[in-house]
This record gives sequence, structure tokens and C-alpha cells, in this order.
Amino acid sequence: MAQSWRVRNGRPRKPRPPLDQEGLERLALFYAGRYATTRAKLKAYLARKIQERGWDGEAAADFDTLIERFAGYGYVDDAAFAASRTSSLLRRGYGGRRVDEALRAAGIGEEDSAEAKEQARDGALAAALRFAERKRIGPYAATPLTPEARQKAFGAMMRAGHPPDLVRKVLNASSGMVPDSDDG
Repeated sequence: MAQSWRVRNGRPRKPRPPLDQEGLERLALFYAGRYATTRAKLKAYLARKIQERGWDGEAAADFDTLIERFAGYGYVDDAAFAASRTSSLLRRGYGGRRVDEALRAAGIGEEDSAEAKEQARDGALAAALRFAERKRIGPYAATPLTPEARQKAFGAMMRAGHPPDLVRKVLNASSGMVPDSDDG
């Protein structure tokens, strides 16, 4: 019964017909309705579908007009996607550098990501503390860290996207003493 989703009644599926403009719009509407997406991700999805199925339209596929129309309807909103992704990463304890990388990977431009990056800067300490809490380091450690464990924790926080001065501030905090934003 394994892999029964690949075949029906012992026969492989028929190949899907090539896409035309109407089919491309249906696919774009389905994707935008199902997933929070950006202009760049939607364009990559549509290009991949045309590569898989082929193109049968009279003129070349016009992704940009379709995507801009969807953006005008509010189906695709890069700024809202950036804000959502940023808040999700901050809640999980990731820092500003990691947020920047995620937004860049999603194809979000500077104008749409500016507010999200500001949100990441404002929530940097809270995100670092959340990460420390998850990893039980810094003020959330049960016992003081050994030099090897401290070095490992420092590397983990750096990989999570936190700046070195903030990492030191969190790791230098004694157990139970959560640093404030004005503490040194």
C-alpha cells in the first residue's frame, strides 16, 4: 500500500496538459490563497509550473502583470509577509541578522522590509533572551557555564543572528538576573 498516492488502480497518472493564461491564473490564485507568499516566491512557483507542464498560450507568459494585479487585490503583500516572518522569528529567539537573511531569501525588497527590520532591532533583547531561555543559558542556566559551554553558547547565539555585544550581555547575566535594555 506504500506510495498509493502515486498511482491509481495500478496505472500511472496521465501527464497534465500544458498551461495557458487561464490555467496560470488559476494556479496563482490557488497558491496565493493557500500560502502566505511574496511576489518573488509566486513568480518562482509559476515559472516552475510552466517548466514542469509547458506553455500553450498565444503569447509568452506574463508573470509580472499577473502578480501585480494580485498585489493590487491584496492577495500578495510583501510588507505583511515580512512583518509576519519577522515576528515569527523573533518569537523563536532569532536575531536581526537571521531575520535579514530570511527576508532576502523570500525576495522581499528594502522598501517592504524596512518596517520589519525596525521591528527586529526593537525586539533584539527580547529575542536574545527568548533564545537563551530555550537553550537554558545566561540568566536561565541552572549552573554557571564552564568556559567550553560558554564558548558553545556564544557560537549558538551568533548563529541565531544576534550581535556579539548583545550575546555577551546575555551570557554575562547571572542566573535569575534578566538584563534590562539599559543595563550594560
